[in-house]
Amino acid sequence: MAGVSIKVEAKGLSELNKALQRLLAQGQDMSPLYQDIGEYLLQTHQQRFVDQQAPDGTPWEPLSSTTLARKHRTDRILTEEGTLADTLHYQLNQDGLAFGSNQEYAAMQHFGGTTSPFSMFPNQDIQARPFLGIAPFEQQDILDLVESHLRRALM
Repeated sequence: MAGVSIKVEAKGLSELNKALQRLLAQGQDMSPLYQDIGEYLLQTHQQRFVDQQAPDGTPWEPLSSTTLARKHRTDRILTEEGTLADTLHYQLNQDGLAFGSNQEYAAMQHFGGTTSPFSMFPNQDIQARPFLGIAPFEQQDILDLVESHLRRALM
């Protein structure tokens, strides 16, 4: 070739290949990452019960006068003995994790609705008080956990 030329050489391909192999291996077992995310979600959701607010930061609807008359603990919304908050848990699976509560009344508390005519408090309207979800700042924290997990493979 006459005139001007540029020569490109790739150096360090074996190191790059090793790093990519480590990254691939780290990506094969995501259970440590999922467990870290599950523990993080437990912490943030427990705090949500303390703060008495939805994932987007809006306060939960105040308790109705009917509920206040029935409750022993009137200073906390969604908390009488702490069962709902205490039953939050996560379950790891191959594709990620599931997070929530196994309490039957959790969905009613989260989404709101009308109680069954056969329930302890029949035909009562329950205001939605969302407690499950991921706030915008929590999304970033979870992305940071993912980045940290993958970064460990490259070190």
